[in-house]
Amino acid sequence: MFENKSDTRYERRLTPPESYLFRAPFAIVSLVARIKGKVTHEALQDAVNKVQKRHVNLQTRIRDDENHDSWLTTENVGDIQVTSIQRESDDHWIQEMHRSSKVPFEFNARPAIRFILLQSSSISEFLILCHHTICDGLSLAYLVRDIMTHLGDPEREVEILLAPAPISKENLPKGLGLNRVFRFFVERINKKWVKERVDFTQNDYLDLSKAYWANFTHKVIPVELNEEQTIDLVMRCKEEGTTINSALTSAFTGALQSTVPTRPKLSKTAIAGNLRERLESSPGEVMGFFAGALTLDLPFDSGKGFWENARALNKRVQPLYTNKELFKEGLNWCYLEPSILEAFNYKLLGDLVPEEAEGYPKIHEFSQRETLIASLLKRNDMETRDKLVMGSAITNLTRMPFPRQYGSLELDRLYMNPGGAFPLSNILIVVGVVTCSGKLSMIIEYAEETITTRDVEAIKKKAMQFLFD
Repeated sequence: MFENKSDTRYERRLTPPESYLFRAPFAIVSLVARIKGKVTHEALQDAVNKVQKRHVNLQTRIRDDENHDSWLTTENVGDIQVTSIQRESDDHWIQEMHRSSKVPFEFNARPAIRFILLQSSSISEFLILCHHTICDGLSLAYLVRDIMTHLGDPEREVEILLAPAPISKENLPKGLGLNRVFRFFVERINKKWVKERVDFTQNDYLDLSKAYWANFTHKVIPVELNEEQTIDLVMRCKEEGTTINSALTSAFTGALQSTVPTRPKLSKTAIAGNLRERLESSPGEVMGFFAGALTLDLPFDSGKGFWENARALNKRVQPLYTNKELFKEGLNWCYLEPSILEAFNYKLLGDLVPEEAEGYPKIHEFSQRETLIASLLKRNDMETRDKLVMGSAITNLTRMPFPRQYGSLELDRLYMNPGGAFPLSNILIVVGVVTCSGKLSMIIEYAEETITTRDVEAIKKKAMQFLFD
């Protein structure tokens, strides 16, 4: 049991953006750190205990109050799960990511995060799986650096970070808010929900999670660049007048459109953006959900060369990195009753829950009923779980300026799987990118039921040809 030695208990209600992710079976952010050197279970456990004191989200569980509203609390929080296994191969971490992603989180009992150490005498990996409700990709990158710091210097004092102000209507950038007409519309939605409201529990999440993973098989394919390739790509992008992010986005959108051209919505793409420094009260490097996205149509012109497409995409996208665009969806959420957003996935996926499940009567009935949630999903073009919403989503954490050496240990490489806000039945591929220790790494995530492994391998090959031919 984690002991909160602070004089005051930390507690706050989940915000609407957090509620949209809460209890989604698929909304898992994963990060893998490959380390040269031996890491013991005891050393990792000690480092995790220390970083838990640094980040308040690692000290919390999520409880439901008497009104069935969801709250982060530091009261009566169970231990973070840290397990160790013998490392069997360089891709053993992929198997563990596949396996552990299917294990539901104990939201009501302990922090929604788990660590798996893959040990060998010379190379180790530790895998972090964290629910998107309490983190984003940058959160886990900073967390890895913090853990490595304490692994390299076990005597180092913990530097505790203040609890962050979350994304909420009170913490939006100055000048950003709903106009009177939209606010009136949102207030009507909230009032209507009072009459239709259905609340869901941890047991309902367990039923939904089991049903989701019984019907969908997530897979990940890594892409590794060595230091020379990474430098070459950086230099080529500079020479071509574009950014690495725009080049990667163009490569994968172009590869999708040329490899599986008959699929719908291929050119619709989400590009993640960091909101930390844009908020009225910046969270800095503390753990939390502080991500937004640009969602736009990016058709690839096959009559032009790849780099011309990349430059055109960059020219179009760069002016859109504004508060107005990056907060567009989150702004609307901030004014909605959080329990509306919690219910989205039960409407979208609830028909998968089998009759023998304890929560079947409530979940199935809700999934079939024409409700406010159904109309909101339809407005977002997501009325069914098997309707393709977009071709790809790209998250690039860019270059993490972390040290390589931590005592006797070397941080060799990071891999990041950003998870997502949509089931992988609604999107073909999710691409996570991070550069660390001079090496760029990517993970392509997909569901076998939505797109074949053969097609994803072909997309990967084509994307790399665009970048390096």
